[in-house]
Amino acid sequence: MNELTMLLGCLSCLLDSSTLRQLTAISEALLTMTGRVTLLGISRWTGKGGSYRTIQRFFVKPLPWGKLNWTLAKTSVKASTGAILIAGDATTVTKSGKETFGLGRFFSSIYSRAVPGIAFQTLSLVDTATRKSWPILMEQIQPPPKPETPAQPKAAKTHRRRGRPKGSKNRNSRDVQPNAEMLQVQTMLKTLLGLVGDTVQPAYFVYDGAFGNHAAVQMTRQTGLHLISKLRSNAALHFQWEGAYSGKGRRRTYGERVDYDNLPPSHLKSEQTHHDIRTRTYPFKAIHKKFADPLNVAIIHKENLKTGKTAKVILFSTDLELEADDLVDYYRLRFQIEFNFRDAKQHWGLEDFMVTRQQAVFNSANLSLFMVNVSQTLLAVSDEAGILDLKARYHGICYAREAFKILPETAKVINFEDWIRKVPILGRVHERKMAA
Repeated sequence: MNELTMLLGCLSCLLDSSTLRQLTAISEALLTMTGRVTLLGISRWTGKGGSYRTIQRFFVKPLPWGKLNWTLAKTSVKASTGAILIAGDATTVTKSGKETFGLGRFFSSIYSRAVPGIAFQTLSLVDTATRKSWPILMEQIQPPPKPETPAQPKAAKTHRRRGRPKGSKNRNSRDVQPNAEMLQVQTMLKTLLGLVGDTVQPAYFVYDGAFGNHAAVQMTRQTGLHLISKLRSNAALHFQWEGAYSGKGRRRTYGERVDYDNLPPSHLKSEQTHHDIRTRTYPFKAIHKKFADPLNVAIIHKENLKTGKTAKVILFSTDLELEADDLVDYYRLRFQIEFNFRDAKQHWGLEDFMVTRQQAVFNSANLSLFMVNVSQTLLAVSDEAGILDLKARYHGICYAREAFKILPETAKVINFEDWIRKVPILGRVHERKMAA
């Protein structure tokens, strides 16, 4: 019994014996195979019981991928000594056909434009101690429906009188209507929190600048989490009013507007210079007219001392007690989920699958992230330096086993495993050798 079989044995309480046997065979084939990861390609590298028809049946089964991923990640996450974050992001998979379920046009940061394909929303648990991301949930994003009727020309605006319209009522600024993407993320957050239970208690949800708005803040706060995200570079932030009350009318709330080119030196917390790039961090409490509550803001201002060019990033959190260093570090750790997408596309077939039906598309995408967790777990207990070396070892073991099948039955072989372990060294990328 190899380490992969032992690792996936813990999933026996979630899958029936037939499905678990198929998942083990497919996982070993993915670790062994070369070329594009398609159903036919997987079937070529599976052994007995892994025919093309069997692989097709597996990919149309409804599987509890969230529970499977959490079972693999639970041991590492539970043993962590640092805080656990929930990171979210969407990824786009390009498609050239017209039959794939959920096909539409989605923005791709690689191409910097909307491209034809399918998109997936993903949530992962990020360990701040080991600085690793464990993807748990992945759902497909549906393209927006096309309007049935052509758009009507906009009517000319009518100028109303100044002041508040007669009969208008006060509205609660916290009652906002999230869009379809936010509602999907909120549902996934509640599912993930119910999945982890009391094992870990994440307090922060980290997302990119797409959630840097009031609706996303209220959506996240409704789940009991604090949001960490990024604001636009021209966000209209104001300092809190700290002056004395004049004694007349309502107390002032908004102070001076934040001038990003002339930030007060009193708010400067840290300054570092590296390779002629000076980085300054300005943390403070700020308010925004479109946000119901104050924000914990950290402005990172960078300047090239040679050219004089400047750039800035405005990070914020709804937790007013979060330290600026932790706020910056937590948002930086969000990028670990991008490495999960990279590995899933480069090694585990997220860009390769050619299925078109809904359940098969869902299983193919989730299998790629499942293999990200499998590879991270195997690398933690092996001597391999990366995924390429891990695949090289399994690829070599596969060829070694096939080679030893040629030996006659009367051959005097004491231990095949000692011979098998020496073969994969030939395909390694790094110099470190396995112990004999």
